[in-house]
Amino acid sequence: MKRHPVVIVLRTFVLVVFVVLLCKTFVVTSCTIPSTGMENGLYKGERVLVNKWSYGLRLPFSTKRWCAREAKSGDVIVFNNPNPRDNTISIYNRDVFVSRCKGAPGDTLMLNDGLTITNDEVFSPDIKSFYLYPLEEEKELLPVLNKLGINEQTLVGYQDGNYIRNLSHYECYLIRQELKGKINLTPLYKEDTLESHPFVIPKKGFTVKVYPWNVKLLCNTISRHEGKRASVRNDMLYVDGYPISFYTFTKDYYWMTSDNPVNISDSRLFGLVPDTHLIGKVGRVWFSTRGGRLFKSVR
Repeated sequence: MKRHPVVIVLRTFVLVVFVVLLCKTFVVTSCTIPSTGMENGLYKGERVLVNKWSYGLRLPFSTKRWCAREAKSGDVIVFNNPNPRDNTISIYNRDVFVSRCKGAPGDTLMLNDGLTITNDEVFSPDIKSFYLYPLEEEKELLPVLNKLGINEQTLVGYQDGNYIRNLSHYECYLIRQELKGKINLTPLYKEDTLESHPFVIPKKGFTVKVYPWNVKLLCNTISRHEGKRASVRNDMLYVDGYPISFYTFTKDYYWMTSDNPVNISDSRLFGLVPDTHLIGKVGRVWFSTRGGRLFKSVR
């Protein structure tokens, strides 16, 4: 029996819609660049194709993945807002952001007080260095060392009217915080003069040490994404009411940045991004009002 042309058109239309929805759900999706944060690589209003299998397929209405794998530093990633005003909104229903990954799980970044990545060489905060301070300030320093539990035997000599102590970056940070600038601890060597601190990007099953400079970031991450009660009191991290010096994370996290340095709508604002929020890696531009941008590969 010959089918009516209208029936054929309708069946074709339904089949096309079904295939498109299937591809959008399980293979690739489209995203509109929402802001100027990624200029000059991506421009506001452009539409890009996003590979949903880049880091393993996130199942519909779920945060579980098939064939899960880590994103790499340098990837341009689409993800759901990790810090919405209303935390009751399901992850997959939240706003969509686009940023570049600059810190993968287990990486160590050097960040300044504004949480901006610096070019300082990555170091361990427990490595010892030499610091100078005036001889007459010894009486004021000793009680602080005792309070912080730092061995007085760190004194190793003197030079040009200054004592020299062998302290770690962490110990020096604690002393400066306690004295609030009353004593000027000056690095003996210029390479030890740093305006940034090492931040370890949490990795699933990885234990991160709590320092005064990362305590707020860790606290926010634990309370938002780890499902625990966390707070900070006097630079000490409390989880479920207990003070802790180390924390073992249950998810992989990422540090995201904007290509446009003026735009701070990135991890400096919303913090670490859990792997459960990743949608996929940006592939190509499929719509743009700018010449020469059509099907341009995104790197």
